[in-house]
Amino acid sequence: MAQAAQNPSFQQQNVIIPNKYGNKLVGILHEAGTIEIVILCHGLRASKEDNIMVTLAAALENAGISSFRFDFSGNGESEGSFEFGNFWREVDDLHAVTQHFHEANRTVAAIIGHSKGANAVLLYASKYHDIKTVVNLSGRYDLKDGLEERLGKDFLERIRKEGFIELKTKSGSVDYRITEESLKDRLNINMHEACLQIDKECRVLTVHGDMDATILVGDALEFAKILPNHKLHIIQGADHVYTDHQAELASVVANFMKETLQLDKSDNAN
Repeated sequence: MAQAAQNPSFQQQNVIIPNKYGNKLVGILHEAGTIEIVILCHGLRASKEDNIMVTLAAALENAGISSFRFDFSGNGESEGSFEFGNFWREVDDLHAVTQHFHEANRTVAAIIGHSKGANAVLLYASKYHDIKTVVNLSGRYDLKDGLEERLGKDFLERIRKEGFIELKTKSGSVDYRITEESLKDRLNINMHEACLQIDKECRVLTVHGDMDATILVGDALEFAKILPNHKLHIIQGADHVYTDHQAELASVVANFMKETLQLDKSDNAN
């Protein structure tokens, strides 16, 4: 691994993968020469260029581990329209990506997601059972939480009346529209029930900042209670996007992945 990290032949290349709905998903492959590859999933209103995604890809590259960061449909450079909900559709996008690499004879060693992307990787693991390792960075345990803060107290009444709510930027322009359908998509998902469907052997790492004001650290403790093969790492002082703690986040994830790959090799040897 360490030798691979010294290798000057690291490559980054754009890869386009069609999803089942006919949208092109755009991603960047960080090729470190390993058969194993880690998939990185961004959060709400983010993209593959999000600081966390770029930092993690670099840390994995330095550890000699290949990774792929991509834009979910309707985000970044990928085709499709943005939706506030779309949780299971993002799972479909992730499945298209994992299948692409399986068909290329790569081993998807782990799926890593931040915030809404963390919910996507956990939901993926609850539906498909082909990935042994999942990393949940600041995921939300109860998807009914956080809506009032974002949408206002009477959001359900307003969305039923108008059919949508528009969220505005600080300058007053419309950032995006939340439809009643996309809100229901979120409210209908029960993360507790989904987590109970994840294979007991699946390794899950949860990382959360104890100063996260967007998704409180208590959510990480709830995941820890119900996932049997679970490791919890709280980063002291970190906010939701790890503003001043990117290096610690990268170190925790890269070290966990190195341990994971060693465990996988031991399992295969036995």
